[in-house]
Amino acid sequence: MTGDALSRLAETVRLRRSEDAAGSYTRQLLDSGPERCARKLGEEALETVIAGISQDQRALTREAADLLYHLLVLLESRGVSWGDVLTELEGRTGTSGLAEKAGRSAAGET
Repeated sequence: MTGDALSRLAETVRLRRSEDAAGSYTRQLLDSGPERCARKLGEEALETVIAGISQDQRALTREAADLLYHLLVLLESRGVSWGDVLTELEGRTGTSGLAEKAGRSAAGET
C-alpha cells in the first residue's frame, strides 16, 4: 500500500453511501448517524490504545487500521472530506506542535 491508500479508502467510504445497506457495513454505519460513528471511533481508539500498551505489533497494526477506517466513516458522516484533513495537516507543516497547540489555545480552540 502507498500513501494514497487512505485517499482510496476515503473515496470507497464516500461511494458506500449510495450502496444497499444490507450489503455494506459502511452504509449501515453512515445510516446510523454521526453519533454512532463517533462512538465506534471511540471504541476503536480504546482498542488501539490497549494494543499499543500490550506491545503486540500485529494487534496494534490491525487496530490502527480499524481506527483509521472508522475515522474516515465519521468524517464522511459529518461531510468533512479527507482532503480537508490533509489540507489542515499541510497547513501545519513546519510548525512546532507546541506552537500550533498554543495558537489554538489562544484562539479558544482545543
